[in-house]
Amino acid sequence: MKVGIVGASGYVGGEVVRLLLSHPEAEVSMVTSTKHVGEYLHRIHPSLKSFTELTFSELNYDKMSDNCDLVFTTVPHGTATEIVKAFYDRGMKIIDLSADYRLHNPDDYTKWYGWEHPHPDYLSKSIFGIPELHRDKIKNAQLVSCPGCMAVTSTLALYPLIKNDLIDTDHIVVDSKIGSSGAGAGGTSGTQHAMRAGVIRPYKPAKHRHTGEIEQELSEIAGKKIKVSMSPHAVDVVRGILCTNHTFLKKEVDEKEIWKIYRAEFGEEPFIRLIRDKNGLYKFPDPKFVVGSNFCDIGF
Repeated sequence: MKVGIVGASGYVGGEVVRLLLSHPEAEVSMVTSTKHVGEYLHRIHPSLKSFTELTFSELNYDKMSDNCDLVFTTVPHGTATEIVKAFYDRGMKIIDLSADYRLHNPDDYTKWYGWEHPHPDYLSKSIFGIPELHRDKIKNAQLVSCPGCMAVTSTLALYPLIKNDLIDTDHIVVDSKIGSSGAGAGGTSGTQHAMRAGVIRPYKPAKHRHTGEIEQELSEIAGKKIKVSMSPHAVDVVRGILCTNHTFLKKEVDEKEIWKIYRAEFGEEPFIRLIRDKNGLYKFPDPKFVVGSNFCDIGF
């Protein structure tokens, strides 16, 4: 499968390229950038030196459609709306890593992002990209929208509990810790080392945009409207996410029974690891051991 990556000079785009270069079913045929046209990919992502001699090109919809079977869009939020639509209308398969097509309700973009979605009719065409929840739909989708980082971690952790009606869905708290790379290659003053080193800094303790994704997915699982209280924190690491989800059981349940439920849901999933060590230092999930991988570790 020939793959193109739009916006491959950023952190997300670079990771997509890194993963695809070693994928047995993928051939990276085109990478685009607005700032680095003509430059070698490995000049921007030095870790890819000797892996590829690809150079960045300008975004040309017709050329990319002719030379690629699948396109990844890895551009900042708000800039993918037109790019995704243009490829969709050409019949291309797209995996979008921005937030522009994650939410199904157009009103949620006004609520969480503060802008009106220019193509609301296309939101229903997008499949929320959590394979463990939507595998069959993803297989046949033309457009897959990858979830936000804190949205996927908390949704996967809570999914078995809500699906099996074990918790009080009126009281769910999501406490997230996230590394500085989550802000992207552009960054802000808050992601600079001098400002980030040594901190545990709350930010957007109310109305963080990933809340909308979490509520959307959990509501679909539960078959009713669910609201969560989410508090993200910037911490002194570059990569990695730790979500601690606080819930309340509806009735007393044996711990072994809960583990049985998690194994039933995730035991055959290749990228989810259930962490249950009784001894030693690493009894619970730790971002240190998933960085650079496709694993999600879940435990309690």
